[in-house]
Amino acid sequence: MIDIIMNDLLGTPELLVGMFAFLGLLLQRKAIADVVSGTLKTVLGFVILGAGATVIIGSLDQFSQMFNHAFNVDGVIPNNEAIVAVAQDAFGTETAMIMLFGMVVNIGLARFTPFKYIFLTGHHIMFMACLIAVILTTGGMSGIGMIALGAIILGSLMVLFPAMLQPYTRQITQSDDIAVGHFGSFGYLAAGFLGSKFGNKEKSTEDIKVPKSLGFLRDTSVAVSLTMVILFIVVGLFAGGQYVETELSEGQNFLIFSLMQGLAFAAGVYIILAGVRMLLGEIVPAFKGIADKVVPNAKPALDAPAVFPFANNAVIIGFMLSFVAGLISMLLLPLFGLAVIVPGLVPHFFTGAAAGVFGNATGGRRGAVIGAMANGVMISFLPALLLPLLGEIGFQSTTFGDADFGVIGLVLGNLSLAINSTVLFAAIVLGILSIFMGIGWRISKKKKKEEAEAA
Repeated sequence: MIDIIMNDLLGTPELLVGMFAFLGLLLQRKAIADVVSGTLKTVLGFVILGAGATVIIGSLDQFSQMFNHAFNVDGVIPNNEAIVAVAQDAFGTETAMIMLFGMVVNIGLARFTPFKYIFLTGHHIMFMACLIAVILTTGGMSGIGMIALGAIILGSLMVLFPAMLQPYTRQITQSDDIAVGHFGSFGYLAAGFLGSKFGNKEKSTEDIKVPKSLGFLRDTSVAVSLTMVILFIVVGLFAGGQYVETELSEGQNFLIFSLMQGLAFAAGVYIILAGVRMLLGEIVPAFKGIADKVVPNAKPALDAPAVFPFANNAVIIGFMLSFVAGLISMLLLPLFGLAVIVPGLVPHFFTGAAAGVFGNATGGRRGAVIGAMANGVMISFLPALLLPLLGEIGFQSTTFGDADFGVIGLVLGNLSLAINSTVLFAAIVLGILSIFMGIGWRISKKKKKEEAEAA
């Protein structure tokens, strides 16, 4: 029963978000028809988003195989799903318990602290719970103490990271209704910060002027289609028609296969944007019930694609430049004595695109470029740095992909290896979290004071 609740119910983002929408509508005492409609549309928005992601992932998997064959790349491809699947056999129960109680801690912190964020990206909660469970267990902790500490760490991250990004998220959405709840936060933070320092927000990616003869490129779907078709065909030519037709396309001409895969990618992006629009249209008003009754002024912290519709051009620029930075990093990593991290198209698309949006919001076109490349470097070097640590605890062949897993994994992992005393380790971790909570609290109070004085 616990497995069903943790893995099938709470571990399914669509149902998790649907549960919160359902609760929010009930607390507002909406009519049954509105409750059913709002809940189903919220779930459907996430299902559509997931369907688009599946299409994109399928297309990018084909691209990765073509790319690796074309350029004879051999290295580690970071994959959150792969390492969590490997870890579940040994750490499944610990992961489930930390995930469950981490969500409880999240709601408690949102209720009683200034961090009014409810983290709703279910699969990322599970990934981070797994990372924490693996490191704490191999560091010598077990039982109720380990689960309690893990839940506190997870729940704290689930409010701290959306809060950390919120000043930039507000610039993207031009409102304070939603937050970003995705463990690529350090990449987005770097993008927003660098964009503000080195960019010019007045020159947005969305204002790029296109000659009349190329007016069709103003349509995002067309621009994405052409970009990805060209990329697929170029890589397909390097990989060779024989390889593509015998190994990937089941005999279909490699040029036609490349064309269709590029178009499939563009279709996936279109589906994601449609799903996000439906999701935001339902989750924000439904969440008002929770904000009013359970956690006053709460904000839903949503998956990274929630920001995609606010800067369509930045999405593509961010993906492309993050991937370019990943390729450059792949060449540089051996010079630092680190394992070669092959750029994974999936993390570079989702986190790179979001980093492009954050960089654009604070620094326009230049911010999107710099921010996306910073993200690409981070999700190349952080997994490479984390890999030896994971090897020491039994995971040599893969590593986590997104930035936050690298940061948290390195901090917790090195602390657990350096400190033999379980009590001392727990005290240091809780002390670090308390410091960040205190800083956030002071910033929140200062903001409220400034708003009161302005009013």
